[in-house]
Amino acid sequence: MSVSETTEPGTAVPSGLWKRIRADPVRAPEHIALAAAEKHGPSADAWAAEKRRRFAHDGRELAEMAKRRHATLARFEGAATGVGGIITLVPDMVGLAWIQTRLVFFIAAAFGYDPRDRMRPAELLVLMELYDDVHEARSALDGAGKTIAESYIGSKLEREEALALRMAKMLGRRGIRRVAWRVIPFAAIVFNAAANERGTRALADRAIRFYGG
Repeated sequence: MSVSETTEPGTAVPSGLWKRIRADPVRAPEHIALAAAEKHGPSADAWAAEKRRRFAHDGRELAEMAKRRHATLARFEGAATGVGGIITLVPDMVGLAWIQTRLVFFIAAAFGYDPRDRMRPAELLVLMELYDDVHEARSALDGAGKTIAESYIGSKLEREEALALRMAKMLGRRGIRRVAWRVIPFAAIVFNAAANERGTRALADRAIRFYGG
């Protein structure tokens, strides 16, 4: 299966989002969550409604379908970006985060939660273990959504480093050894693919427990 065969509408990171997170890298996760709510919410709602109408799946079946599909998307996204090593490190992490945010909205919709509710992106950030409380997460989202007047100031390299650190935290990649393999072009392909899929499945399991009880 090629990467193109796993491409779906809504899985490519919007160009406008790239501009926002590079202008305000410290709050990149919040900007991603807000953009995800706008982009993935309606798609998740339509997907769940269509699956129920055609196949009468229950919530857990739909959630498992979403888990499998997004794990595949994450695996192939990691393999594609692993070719460039350090050059594609940040694009890989942002691309993976975009797929994983989509996954959470789809699982919420699978269990009958409105994916367009304003608390969904806050729950997303809690599930990604960036915040302990949804109300704290919602306050951070409200602050990020109003302005980027306090954007990070620094050189291009410093901004990329800040973005990489925030994305690593969002994706739960806190170990140096996990990142080390990613700086070697081509060698990173297998590592990226496996790590992306593993992380996505783990997030799916947390979301299924959260929304499915």
